[in-house]
Amino acid sequence: MGLFILRRVGVMLLTALCLTYVVFFMTNLYPNLEKLAKTQGNFRMSDEAVASWLDDRGYLQSTPKKYAEWIGVIPSKRTVLEDGTEIGRCIPPGVEAADAPSFCGILQGYWGWSTVFKKPVGEIVGTRLSLTGFLMLCVMLLMVPSALLIGVLAGMREGSTLDRSLSTVSITTTATPEYVSGVIFIAVFASSAVGLKWFKGSATKAMEDPTFENFFLPVLTISLYGMGYIARMTRASMAEVMTAQYIRTARLKGVSFGNIVMKHALRNALIAPFTVIMLQIPWLLNGVVIVETLFNYKGFGWTLVQAASNNDIELLLGVSVVSVVVVLVTQLISDIGYVYLNPRISVT
Repeated sequence: MGLFILRRVGVMLLTALCLTYVVFFMTNLYPNLEKLAKTQGNFRMSDEAVASWLDDRGYLQSTPKKYAEWIGVIPSKRTVLEDGTEIGRCIPPGVEAADAPSFCGILQGYWGWSTVFKKPVGEIVGTRLSLTGFLMLCVMLLMVPSALLIGVLAGMREGSTLDRSLSTVSITTTATPEYVSGVIFIAVFASSAVGLKWFKGSATKAMEDPTFENFFLPVLTISLYGMGYIARMTRASMAEVMTAQYIRTARLKGVSFGNIVMKHALRNALIAPFTVIMLQIPWLLNGVVIVETLFNYKGFGWTLVQAASNNDIELLLGVSVVSVVVVLVTQLISDIGYVYLNPRISVT
């Protein structure tokens, strides 16, 4: 198992380098850099002025060199302007050039400076990620147990009325996008037009003081969409297990139906849904963009939209790094958990 984990970690690190390099290359395309220069300088800047602005700040270096500076394995470029001011990636606003380090990359814990929020990227990502992490936790606590319960109940008696009813509910929730169900929930339960003002349509106050009134609607909106997929997978796995030979043998021996389900069928039925549940974590991290925007909850997804729409390159890179790491780590945990739950898989 130890060698298996080491191999997976090695592949994960290599994949992370490749993916972050691709994201870095795409965000540092010249049209994006030109837009950044005109946003930070002057929209009427000539092409020569744009090139000079970018060159002074190291943006016109080769992509591998810029990537190495961003990672923090080589010193960052510094330029002395005509007025004697020294600028560079390692010299954020408010820091003297003499006090700035030569290496300032991801390995040193410096993620860059946000041109939109005027703050360190690491501080922004940490704050927004904690908000979305709390939202994800609430969603998982509601979504996973509900989906497993629906899937197990439907798969226990395949073809029954209960199975068809629960399957219909699962398909309906999965087929309804979050922006549709979210708008419906706001219109019905949070709008004065209908009169059922049970909840608040905006979740802005939930960032500081989450309550059932201002936080339940976004949690419910996300949970319903992911719940149906997990329930359908659990139902299919449970129905397959219930027709296995060892289940039939247990029935012939007179084992009660409840014991068959809990002691024999449930663990094997949860092998496939476990992988699906783990894959919900990266989906939640990046898939809450619509819901956070709809309910004005300024979390990780909202930050991603702001970074992309405002061409905040450093912030966009920071958000991308977190997304890549979360996806790879959850896949690693999923692989380890799958091996643990299914003893038939050999890792030698």
